Order: sequence, then structure tokens, then C-alpha cells
Amino acid sequence: MNSKSQSRRNFLKTTASAAIGMSLISNPLLSGKNQRFPDNNKRVGIIGLDTSHAIAFTRAFNETDSDKELGGYRVVAAYPRGSRTIKSSYERIPGYKEKVKEMGVKIVDSIEELINQVDFVLLETNDGRLHLEQALPVLEAGKTMFVDKPVTASLSDAIILYDKANQYNVPIFTSSSLRHGTANAQAIARGKLGEVLGASTYSPATIEETHPDLFWYGIHGVELLYTVMGTGCKSVERVYTEGTDMVVGLWQDGRIGTFRGMREGKHDYGGFAFGEEGNSTLGEYQGYRPLLKEIAKFFDTGEPPVSREETLELLAFMEAADESKRLRGASVNLGIIWERAREEARKQRSSDYEIGT
Repeated sequence: MNSKSQSRRNFLKTTASAAIGMSLISNPLLSGKNQRFPDNNKRVGIIGLDTSHAIAFTRAFNETDSDKELGGYRVVAAYPRGSRTIKSSYERIPGYKEKVKEMGVKIVDSIEELINQVDFVLLETNDGRLHLEQALPVLEAGKTMFVDKPVTASLSDAIILYDKANQYNVPIFTSSSLRHGTANAQAIARGKLGEVLGASTYSPATIEETHPDLFWYGIHGVELLYTVMGTGCKSVERVYTEGTDMVVGLWQDGRIGTFRGMREGKHDYGGFAFGEEGNSTLGEYQGYRPLLKEIAKFFDTGEPPVSREETLELLAFMEAADESKRLRGASVNLGIIWERAREEARKQRSSDYEIGT
């Protein structure tokens, strides 16, 4: 071999080694001490980079010290498109794309491309009106999915979504982080106070005109109410002012649960439960991690920690609150809301979707 050929071979070897080194540096899943490749069956994809949840959830899952608590799952791909019309959401997308890329996440151009690269899906799009459309290809592909709040922007869409999940035999669930991240709520739900006789909860209740009033943010406090009260509400009354909502639910067994939604003053979360063996605050909000642990467990087992029945009823509760507002605080029976939603779902089934009965 002449000296020129030897020099060229050495140059190619050096260049190749440098390229490999640069790829390790540029990909945090390979280079950073806090990052690693996910197991092949624990790859998570995100739909929607228009919410801070997408950033917080990715950061938590992709940290090495999350292995034990969060099951070794890693976010590896994201389809960024979320809301197309809510300015506070779609303005976030460019910046959030860059943030998840820094955490080793690949940006893809379609939900179909995402599905082909992941085993599980987090549907994070902030706009609940898009959830049914975005969820359908995931269900058709058989991918287990967590749907962030609100599960949809209407009870009728949620009925269709759950029916499609049943049709494809795909486990799904949705939850506010308040359900799992408020210190005493789960313990009270499991009987810490004996039978729960009633509860009052509160949370911010910012209104977004494209969604029923409580779907956008009040859902946090409503879900906390259902965490300790369970299902069985039969009627709802709502007092509305510009800065505050007070919603009173009457359960079939005579128990009363109330939700206070705040648009003025300090934004805070919490509540109080009344039990046969004592009364207790629901504790301070502890952030996202308890919910993420439940999501990881759900991915492991396929067992949703929140039932279809409870999710749909709390949506009916919130739609009844809107109806009560329109009726200037009159009591609204949830049966009317259910009947209306089922009829709307039937209309959509006949025109766009095929759902179960």
C-alpha cells in the first residue's frame, strides 16, 4: 500500500470516529449520564406539544433516576401539532419542540409515523376538541393510551372515544393530576374516614370559550371531588359570577358534594372531606409525579386506575353545571344530560363514526 492510500485510510477512520463522537454528543439519549436508550417495548410517544404537561412528563420519564418509579419508560418521539385555534396553546409549540428535542425526543410529521415508532401513547393536546380525531388512529393501531384532561370537549365525544376503545380492545384512561397528587384524597377514597358523607373541593376555573366552562380548568377540582365522593350524582346546581363558580351536586344517596371554581385571587387546589369516622382536608397538591407513577403502572398492566363510568359521569356533572348556568342556577338532572349526549353520539355514529351501543 502506498503512502497516499495509507493517509487516505487514516483520514477516513478519523473522520468516522469524529462523526460517531459528534452523534453521541448531539443525542442526549446516548451521551448524557442521566439518559439512556429505552427498552424496545417501553417507548412512549406524545401527541401534542402545546401544553406544559408535555415538557414536564418528558423530563420526568427521561431521567435515569425515574427507572424504578416510572418503570423504565422513555419518551422517544412526539407529534407536535396540538390546538390550531387557541392562541395560548399553539404559540407554545415551536419552543416546546426544541425543549423535547434537547431531551432526546424525535419530532415526527404525523400521528401515523409516531405510532410506528412507539409502544405507548400520551395524548397531550391541550384542545379537547381534537382528542377523538387524534385518538382514533392510536386505537386502531392497538396502542395503550393515556389521554390528558379534558378527555374530550363534550360528553358525547367521550362516549364515542370509550366505545371505540372497547371495539379495538385497547385500554385507555384519563385523569387530572389532582386525583393522584393530593396527599389524602386517595387514602380517604380507600376508607380512611370510613364512609365519605360529603366533600367540598376547589381549584382554579379559568374559562376557554371553545370548551364547556369547567372542562378547561375547573375539571381539576371536579375530579378531586369525584375521587372522594365516587359516582352517583343525580342533579347539579350552579351559581356563577365573573370571578367565582359554586357548583352543588346532590348524590342519589342524599350526600352533597360541592366544587368552588376560582377566577380571582390566588390559584390554589384542595378540599375537605366529611366522613363517618372524622373529617379531614384532602392535603396539599404534590405535583405530577404521583400521576406519572399511575401511568407507568397502567402501561405495565393495562388496568385503568379510573373507570370509564366515573370519567363519563364527571363530564356529565360539568355539562349539567353549564346547563344550570344557562337556566340561572336551576337544578339540572344528570339523566337529561346523559340522554342528550347519547343522542348526539348516535348522530355522530351514523355520520362519521361506528360506535357500540
